[in-house]
Amino acid sequence: MKRQITAPAEPSDTGCERTGSHRWSLASLSLATLLSALGTSIANVGLPAIAHAFEAPFQDVQWVVVAYLLAITALIVGAGRLGDIVGRRRLLLTGIGLFTLAFGLAGLAPTLWLLVAARAMQGVGAAIMMALGMAFVAETVPKERVGSAMGLLATMSAIGTALGPSLGGALISGFGWRAVFLVTVPLGMLTYGLARRHLPAHRHVAATTPARIDVAGTILLASTLTAYALAMTTGRGHFGTVNIALLLLAALGIRVFTMVETRVASPLVDLAMFRDPLLCASLMANGLVSTVMMTTLVVGPFYLARALGLDAAATGLILSAGPVVAALSGVPAGRLVDRFGARPVTMAGLGAIATGAIALSILPASCGIPGYLAPIVVITAGYALFQAANNTAVMAGIAADRRGVVSGLVNLSRNLGLVTGASAMGAVFVLASDASDITLARPEAVASGMRLTFAVAAFLVALAIAIALAGRALAASSPAREPSPEN
Repeated sequence: MKRQITAPAEPSDTGCERTGSHRWSLASLSLATLLSALGTSIANVGLPAIAHAFEAPFQDVQWVVVAYLLAITALIVGAGRLGDIVGRRRLLLTGIGLFTLAFGLAGLAPTLWLLVAARAMQGVGAAIMMALGMAFVAETVPKERVGSAMGLLATMSAIGTALGPSLGGALISGFGWRAVFLVTVPLGMLTYGLARRHLPAHRHVAATTPARIDVAGTILLASTLTAYALAMTTGRGHFGTVNIALLLLAALGIRVFTMVETRVASPLVDLAMFRDPLLCASLMANGLVSTVMMTTLVVGPFYLARALGLDAAATGLILSAGPVVAALSGVPAGRLVDRFGARPVTMAGLGAIATGAIALSILPASCGIPGYLAPIVVITAGYALFQAANNTAVMAGIAADRRGVVSGLVNLSRNLGLVTGASAMGAVFVLASDASDITLARPEAVASGMRLTFAVAAFLVALAIAIALAGRALAASSPAREPSPEN
């Protein structure tokens, strides 16, 4: 597929650049990214208190988190496409407003299931914010600084992830679980005010056919993604009949979705986009890398607690190293992209992730905390490089009327990787540890399980590298595509 750069829609709003208001636009997008990340991490720490308050079992309380993630996964592509059609500024403001309102409703919810409903509403708002954030970067930031802007968004996401547990714990200790949700309302109002004042108005681009909302495609894709996400989360890593049925339903949904998309005049996802080998390679690599990153979050706590014998406080402190490194390396990673280009930085990031995964697969438990911490730092720094470079490469040269849906696809590939990592790689860890209950496994078994799991993770990163190289080779040999200097 040939990526078309439509001149009238380029983010060269000279007035915006002249006054420096693109910095305020980027500030509002950064806060929106922070909020969506905080929406996940700050709720997790409150689950025990919520279970106690409503006298509910864990199987019910976990829907406080699952409902949020399901809504994001199911709707993120549709939200991106809707922004392309009705206007990204208008929809983003709606998403921020909905997200903020839902936080307030969650903090006031009188029952558990009203809280779950409010969390699903938050997920709808978060899907809009995540889908349109990257698209707006191309709309508001000068080309030579897009890499830095992508790095900043990654930094804010990492800060939100790292800040959630500590902030949530302090709020619960001092004010109760409702404060976890209510404290975010003022930040949401600030984000809405900045976005309303500084984000540029949507500029419509002439199209050969009128853009319409693909209702059938949106419903089909949302249902398919929901089935897949439920298959990966139901049973907490133990696959059964229900999981298999949901996976078969998801496979059928994909088949029907592709058939529908080839027959509608204005599809939700233009399947012709996937003829672009660089886009396909970037999406697949993003999913694989996200799977590996979730593996560190799933396996790490058990390894530190069971194999190294650390208490909860020490485990939490060690686990915070990853988000801290991500927060510190996001902006420098973006600047490297601006200076050296997306291609070499992407490969450097993948190489660092592979190196860290290999180290975790061969280092013995006798190396202690340094033997775990050093590879995690390398993996996280590599992930920051990869995210900044890959996101910049994907968005480079995308026509203005497709930025929203492509941004949604990028975030969807990441979310699917996270969901798959939490389930499939968690199952690999349990099997490799040869323990029916991982919480009671012997330290040697847990250490062995971690090494085998990260050997699989290293293979996945190697696969991502091979896909990235193959995508470049196919793009270079394709006469239908004009290479973009940003790539």
